Amino acid sequence: MFWRARFTCAIYINDGGAQVDVLARSVYLRYLEAHGQEVAFEDGTYPGDYLVPVGQALKDKVGDAYLEQPEDIWLAEIRAFATQAMMQLIKDDLAALGVTMDSFFSEKSLYGTGKIEAAIESLRAKGLIYEGVLEPPKGKTPEDWEPRKQTLFKSTEHGDDVDRPVMKSDGSWTYFAPDIAYHYDKVMRGYDQLIDVFGADHGGYVKRMKAAVSALSDAQTGFDVKLTQLVKLYKDGAPFKMSKRAGTFVTLRDVIDQVGAEVARFVMLTRKNDAPLDFDFDKVLEQSRENPVFYVQYAHARVCSVLRRATAAGIAVDDATLLRANLSGMEHPSELSVARKIAEWPRLVEVAAKGNEPHRVAFYLYELSSDLHSLWNKGNEVEALRFLQEDNPAASQSKIALARAVAVVISAGLGILGVNPAEEMR
Repeated sequence: MFWRARFTCAIYINDGGAQVDVLARSVYLRYLEAHGQEVAFEDGTYPGDYLVPVGQALKDKVGDAYLEQPEDIWLAEIRAFATQAMMQLIKDDLAALGVTMDSFFSEKSLYGTGKIEAAIESLRAKGLIYEGVLEPPKGKTPEDWEPRKQTLFKSTEHGDDVDRPVMKSDGSWTYFAPDIAYHYDKVMRGYDQLIDVFGADHGGYVKRMKAAVSALSDAQTGFDVKLTQLVKLYKDGAPFKMSKRAGTFVTLRDVIDQVGAEVARFVMLTRKNDAPLDFDFDKVLEQSRENPVFYVQYAHARVCSVLRRATAAGIAVDDATLLRANLSGMEHPSELSVARKIAEWPRLVEVAAKGNEPHRVAFYLYELSSDLHSLWNKGNEVEALRFLQEDNPAASQSKIALARAVAVVISAGLGILGVNPAEEMR
């Protein structure tokens, strides 16, 4: 029996809330700047330089049409223009990193289509929607709480701490309602496993979203949320700060341009998603054990160099020949350590896949490479441990078979991470 899994990757664009209005106002200020006016970034607007070309592009498109015009004239148009510009920036960055998304889904596109209403009605049919007043929360008041009757979702029946509002007292949807509708669409289309990736500042949103998916699917759809920490950048031994609200903003593309896409991918995957990552520009470019990308690539390149040298010496090292090699003569602890680490690979991949934890692959490749480098270095001292044995093709083939197995695993592991293995280091 054969089966085919269906996977899709989408970015959900939060373009339906007040933050996009702030973005539009920020672009308008850059538009005024493009016309030679002095501006002040106030009321939480974003002063980052990444909006300078957006303001210029807006000027190129509309000329002076929005100058000295009230906000209600230009807000909607600039909102759409700015959103499109930001999405193009994101798409360009993803393309540079080698990431392809199946779709980019607009939150705003859910409004006025009946999809939000359908999702809420599906919960109402299950007795999970009611009119009520929530108790005031302890500590910081969330933005979706108000001391009056609202339309509430009984999220506590599916593991949440409190019930959650889906419609405000004025009849407008809360920001939670379109998120429910987005996941409802996934459930109705038959997806049996959903994975959301949230920023660390959205930790308080996890329980309500899990409750919603559980309720929508009658607990039949698996749902996992990955919280990701911010990346701390270091350069010249000092923190390199970034903030989209301050003047300094480092995009993913800036990182890729400095270190390359493959280095960026590998380093980003050397940490569990919820663990902080210190990205040191100097360290990831140095050729040492401290640079995991170099260390793993160097191991693969070393094996390739052995294969080339063996071929030049007239020793057959094609895979068919190496598969028949007799490995029983390898008894040194360093050789056995490499063999044992190779044997861990199938189980490691299974565990990483089940837990949605690609960092396990990166860690494993580093450890396997360390064992290979250790064996290589011992061969410099003990001739019997060298992969290429003078005047003994059979012994060479058995040792090279072990090294070739390391290269196969490294190549496969790097493939999972989206990195090409190096055949030689330059």
